[in-house]
Amino acid sequence: MLAMKNETASSIGWRYSTPAIVLHWVLAVLIAFMAALGWWMMTVEHEPGGERWIALHKSVGLIVFALVLLRLLWRVFHRPAPLPPGLPRWQKLLAHVTQVFLYAVMLALPITGLIGSSYSRLGLAFFGLPVQLGITPDRPSAKQFFGWHETLVWVLVALVVLHVLGGLKHLLLDRDQVFGRMWRQRT
Repeated sequence: MLAMKNETASSIGWRYSTPAIVLHWVLAVLIAFMAALGWWMMTVEHEPGGERWIALHKSVGLIVFALVLLRLLWRVFHRPAPLPPGLPRWQKLLAHVTQVFLYAVMLALPITGLIGSSYSRLGLAFFGLPVQLGITPDRPSAKQFFGWHETLVWVLVALVVLHVLGGLKHLLLDRDQVFGRMWRQRT
């Protein structure tokens, strides 16, 4: 079994590695894009051309899912250094719980979308290439999975807001370099 190691050190003593930082920010941008696209496609889904937006959402969703899996694998084998010892215990616990839930929701969202799409009449495709999961279209099942998918979007929004507020607190109020471990290294 591969030994787990801490992310690379920097001038602040601990920071995430470049691949972890890149995956974090690429996923942040893609997830924000997907949320906006999802809300947009729901307003035009019954309009002419609406299926094109749905197809784009599904295709990018598959990319996001692959990147989330990659980020999780990276995290398993490249554990970040612990938070600074001076942080209150409740802040460390809140940060840990928030991250665990963020990862869980980032996994559950594309899974519910993937399964819901497989149950839908349009099916699932990756930029026009059909993706078959061996699921027979079933409208009630599709609606159920899409309902969970929509609920999880709101859970993710709440978690992201909490995550961003925590990062801004460390950057602007505490000025304790916690934010810097997920930002580019100063030269």
